[in-house]
Amino acid sequence: MTRKVTKAIFPVAGLGTRFLPATKSIPKEIMTLVDRPLIQYAIDEARAAGIEEFIFVTSRGKGALEDYFDHAHELESNLRNAGKDELLAVLQSTNMDSGAIAYIRQHKALGLGHAVWCAGRLIGEEPFAVILPDDVIAAEKPCLQQMVEAYQETGGNMVAAMEVPADKASSYGVLDIREDMGALVSVKGMVEKPKANEAPSNLAVIGRYILSPNVLRNLDRKQTGAGGEIQLTDAIAQEITNSNDVYGYRFRGQRFDCGSKAGFLQATVAFGLARPELHDEFLQFLVEMTQVRKAAE
Repeated sequence: MTRKVTKAIFPVAGLGTRFLPATKSIPKEIMTLVDRPLIQYAIDEARAAGIEEFIFVTSRGKGALEDYFDHAHELESNLRNAGKDELLAVLQSTNMDSGAIAYIRQHKALGLGHAVWCAGRLIGEEPFAVILPDDVIAAEKPCLQQMVEAYQETGGNMVAAMEVPADKASSYGVLDIREDMGALVSVKGMVEKPKANEAPSNLAVIGRYILSPNVLRNLDRKQTGAGGEIQLTDAIAQEITNSNDVYGYRFRGQRFDCGSKAGFLQATVAFGLARPELHDEFLQFLVEMTQVRKAAE
């Protein structure tokens, strides 16, 4: 019987240099997409998938991120006294129960694999999820929930995957496919950031994983890979050799790379248009902007 996935690791130690100067004073994970920080989208997705324990791998300067999950008692009291019940409900939905969150420090930026390894002692011998908050996914059913449901059938290790243009493959870990079963593919290899002409497929790994404790044991070796970093992809690929139980999952939804400025702006437009109270006014603005630009050309 496949064990239930109840723990998730959120690697949030990055400096967010692509968003300087904003990230000089605030962690990139609490930069706001419409009216919620990026980390809230990740938390909500994890909750929908049945995650009960949330492990954040942080670094120096992430205090504002940790404070975000504290109860804001004075603000809640003010909203309650003012009769602003809807806003109070929104605020309370972001609260986390005592003991649900743990924070682990990654003192050196040695790669995603190292960040996940840092949380190993809190995982033990259980399967666990990894969520990268930079990857925001708009989906009718949250991406991790889709994966958890598929994982109940497969067990082993699973990575979220999407098709990318050949010239973009060098920015991702890419799957070498053994068998294509539609939404699921069995994997015979994984290559981190291959050259465009050396990519084994156009199916790229994005920031959602369900992993076995064996991956943590593989990370114990602290072997460096692409970019001189400890790559999570390499530790997962080792399980293909050891157990032949690695799968890619083509999720249903649209992924936005909110670690880049262009991706963040694209997500802002998409999520803004998806909000009924914003849609009409925002769409009118976008149409007018487009018309002005065309006229200028």
